[in-house]
Amino acid sequence: MALTARTGLLALLGALVVALLLPSWTGLLLVTGAVLALAGVDLALAGRVRDLVFSRSGASSVRLGERVEVSLRVANGGRRTVRGPLRDAWPPSAGAEADRHQVMVPPGEARTVVTALRPSRRGDRAAALVTVRSLGPLGLAARQGAHAVPWTVRALPPFHSRRHLPGRLSRLRELDGRNAVLTRGQGTEFDSLREYVIGDDVRSIDWRATARAADVMVRTWRPERDRHVLLVLDTGRTAAGRIGDGTRLDAAMDAALLLAALASRAGDRVDLLAYDRRVRASVQGMAAPELLPALVNAMAPLEPELVEPDARGMVAEVLRRARRRSLVVLLTGLDPAPLEEGLLPVLPTLTARHRLLLAAAADPRVTELARTRGDAEAVYDAAAAERALAHREQVSALLRRRGTEVVDALPEDLPPALADRYLALKAAGRL
Repeated sequence: MALTARTGLLALLGALVVALLLPSWTGLLLVTGAVLALAGVDLALAGRVRDLVFSRSGASSVRLGERVEVSLRVANGGRRTVRGPLRDAWPPSAGAEADRHQVMVPPGEARTVVTALRPSRRGDRAAALVTVRSLGPLGLAARQGAHAVPWTVRALPPFHSRRHLPGRLSRLRELDGRNAVLTRGQGTEFDSLREYVIGDDVRSIDWRATARAADVMVRTWRPERDRHVLLVLDTGRTAAGRIGDGTRLDAAMDAALLLAALASRAGDRVDLLAYDRRVRASVQGMAAPELLPALVNAMAPLEPELVEPDARGMVAEVLRRARRRSLVVLLTGLDPAPLEEGLLPVLPTLTARHRLLLAAAADPRVTELARTRGDAEAVYDAAAAERALAHREQVSALLRRRGTEVVDALPEDLPPALADRYLALKAAGRL
């Protein structure tokens, strides 16, 4: 039983009247008893919360930052009307715009309330308890109860870099030969013959076809399809570093999604592995139409783990999954200590069987500090930032000397830069 503010107000007014007309304890007790009796009758006439049946419907996923609605159906299986406030509680990160509603559900009927959500964090956001207060006809007392009505909304990565996809697809069509472009390399295959024009590579001249024709004929080549691209997300402690508006892991996910969308359109097979000291997420063997939904669903609940990554275990897992030669895209940091102690000792094992492309998001704050000049403190900050940038460049140079492609860019520049490097490798036939 829950007494309402109206009950307290009525008791107070009664006490004032008694104090004026009948100044004794007996009168006060009579008024209090009368108010409580009315409240008891009101409570008896209130609809029972336990007779309510709840169910949910609506969206189960939403892109981070976008708005979605979840409906809650309230059915009254009792004999009295249930009226009063209802709270559909969600965690703060679910971004519920209004979780309190007024309902009136007559016996045998149902009502639906809608809660709008705008999640502020990736991952699964589960609904909390639904609390209903059923008021009596006089509003003096109420029955209250809480019900668990399970529902989960998964906040997916926002994929901001999808705006870069049309331009990269246009370049991909050029590589595929839809626009007359010559490419040749160890990862290309013969496409067709055409007449020689100034500027063509003389190594592409087909002398046998030229002998049979009136003009010099050259072979055109197109990149091979059905290559294997394995995206590896480092979810260790360095992925938790804040850069810009998010973490390194957020920037890596955005770059991985753009590359996956591009590579699947190119006819390549794309898999995903998220790893620190164990496998955190995995996507394998998905067809192109199902690839992006599978990737965003696998990435959504990922959070950086504050542990040192196990580079040896990661390499062993990559080798187990990729039997034939593949393009392994490792999205990690370029911090010297973790790479020198972890990845570099096991790098030859990986590069001997696969082509490795390492992509890292740089901290824009460090770049900003390196350009700052002013007082003495700013000069010291700039010197420290320049030293950090120099260390990154030294690590990048060391990786390149050991046969690793490196893409080091600011968070907003990393996705298109990684996509461009993939296209360059494909054009050169190096996948």
